[in-house]
Amino acid sequence: MLLLAMDTATPAVTVALHDGTSVIASSGQVDARRHGELLLPAVDRVLAEAGTKIDAVTGVVVGVGPGPYTGLRVGLVTAATFGSALSVPVHGVCTLDGIAYAAGRDGLEGPFVVATDARRKEVYWARYEDARTRTGEPAVDRPADIAQAVAGLPVVGAGAVLYPESFPDARGPEHVSAGALAALAAERLAAGQELLEPRPLYLRRPDAQVPKNYKVVTPK
Repeated sequence: MLLLAMDTATPAVTVALHDGTSVIASSGQVDARRHGELLLPAVDRVLAEAGTKIDAVTGVVVGVGPGPYTGLRVGLVTAATFGSALSVPVHGVCTLDGIAYAAGRDGLEGPFVVATDARRKEVYWARYEDARTRTGEPAVDRPADIAQAVAGLPVVGAGAVLYPESFPDARGPEHVSAGALAALAAERLAAGQELLEPRPLYLRRPDAQVPKNYKVVTPK
């Protein structure tokens, strides 16, 4: 097994190679405006670091969000392209699950919450029983609206850092790691579990919409 993992659902552009046992190469850079520029060079770097070629990859893992529309699409389209070109499966993993898994590897135990920046003064969030067990579907809300519901729980991710008044017990990591995403995917595959389809989890309608009641002008 050699998994190529990537995620662009957060400001982090992150890529890793995982051999089914451990991460053998990884790259990460935080830049919310340059996902398209940074992703493919990061893939080249991890392949060079691992001393392998792209055709050795047996599967692709991609974070499906939730995340902003443009950044999220970069990773998903790139993953689909690699999967098609290499004729290998493309596995989706919830980005919040990857952050939760990394937090667990860092020693966080017990119930906690993962929250990432959704912009517009909102967060994408989900509650976890432990690092591998999400207890509900991801949602998008204003921090103040969920502060009481998650009171007393550690909150992992950039959302906690951005809104300390609502999430006073902030924990790391702040952003997703493709290494953690790949490790979680490898663990689930080894256990015979089905992974998500590589489809975007937006949670919001796109900003650009067809105008309503527009006037159609046709020649007479």
